[in-house]
Amino acid sequence: MNGLPVKQSSVSDPVAQKCLDFFDRVFTDIPCRPFAIRLWNDAEWQHGKGSPVFTLRINTPGALRTMFWRPSELSLGEAFIYGDIDIDGELEGCFELAGFLLGRRWQMAEKLRLVSELLRLPGFALTKKEAAPQLRGRSHSKQRDAQAVQYHYNVSNKFYQLWLDRNMVYSCAYFQETDTSLDQAQVDKLDYLCRKLRLRQGETLLDIGCGWGGLILHAAKNYGVDAYGITLSPPQAELANERIRAAGLTERCRVDVLDYRDVPLGRQFDKIVSVGMFEHVGETKLPEYFHRAYQLLKPFGVFLNHGITETIRRAHQTGASFIDKYVFPDGELLPISTSLRVAEEIGFETRDVESLREHYALTLRHWYRRLESHQEEAIRLTSPVIYRIWRIYMAGSAYGFETRRLGLYQTLLVKSGRQGSRQPLTRKDWYH
Repeated sequence: MNGLPVKQSSVSDPVAQKCLDFFDRVFTDIPCRPFAIRLWNDAEWQHGKGSPVFTLRINTPGALRTMFWRPSELSLGEAFIYGDIDIDGELEGCFELAGFLLGRRWQMAEKLRLVSELLRLPGFALTKKEAAPQLRGRSHSKQRDAQAVQYHYNVSNKFYQLWLDRNMVYSCAYFQETDTSLDQAQVDKLDYLCRKLRLRQGETLLDIGCGWGGLILHAAKNYGVDAYGITLSPPQAELANERIRAAGLTERCRVDVLDYRDVPLGRQFDKIVSVGMFEHVGETKLPEYFHRAYQLLKPFGVFLNHGITETIRRAHQTGASFIDKYVFPDGELLPISTSLRVAEEIGFETRDVESLREHYALTLRHWYRRLESHQEEAIRLTSPVIYRIWRIYMAGSAYGFETRRLGLYQTLLVKSGRQGSRQPLTRKDWYH
């Protein structure tokens, strides 16, 4: 069904009328739920019957060229974060529309007609204030990795506290039920990791990319291990060590600002865990990453690697995405098959692989809705652009997990020997 302009104020504004006509051409028979587009003069166009799932607000006459001249995930994201457009209603719903725009294949005659119509619209929209980080140095060098991580995680501890759970766990939660609270789901995730690692009293645990220390605190308090966490973010390490002191666990826990490549090889651990850090490693550094973990493990030690993946089909796409530029610079999402191959080439035995894709969609919905409920304070702590970046990235990621564009896997790897893996025959102890 074509959209129909439902407000006639557009008649007195020729530019607005051209925009409405453009929507009629572009969104013919679009397979999306009902949505509306509202122009700068309140003229409105609606697709489908019933209440709109979301309303796309075009704030300036020039925004149409910004969005449609060379439509991409990046150009659409930039139009949002710099205020050319706004989105009211269900934020994830707009990604259905974006997916249609980016995936549609136009005939040449249609392309030429649409280009002709765009050229009759005003020029490009607002002048952008560049918010993307300017990283220096060789890709995935220690210095550049530190810059990339600090850009994302040094935003503000208080900013993250607004929307994370009480333990400040910035990774996929584990939901027993869809209506489980975020706080409970994150505690359940921490405990699930400890059970998968089969932690025992007196063992040593290394957490690579430990964030604000939620996992090592849980492991030391509930499983009696000596836990060591590393991060590249000084504010994270400072708050993590404050929390360790407050919990009275300084004899069993510590967090340092340290690259995983700089952990001394003379120190070996019974267990190693990496949660949500793997995405920063980079494909060229995977052999070094897994080799370092292998060297740091005692014989028969266990490494639990938890990270986001991308499908093989999407992994072959080229060009920087919005998240590449504004959220996780230098981050690389890879198919699960890539990391498993490299880990086994290093010498690890793969003992278990579990997908938690749906759990991350649920987690992200909690996060971005909690962020939206603290909009004013989030902007005060950061900036309007940063608030918009985090809001759209988390909603878009939730949509990505829901539609299987993104995956989340926990992989259990063992430094097996000639005597086998020394692992139990079944997983039943994980669930009791």
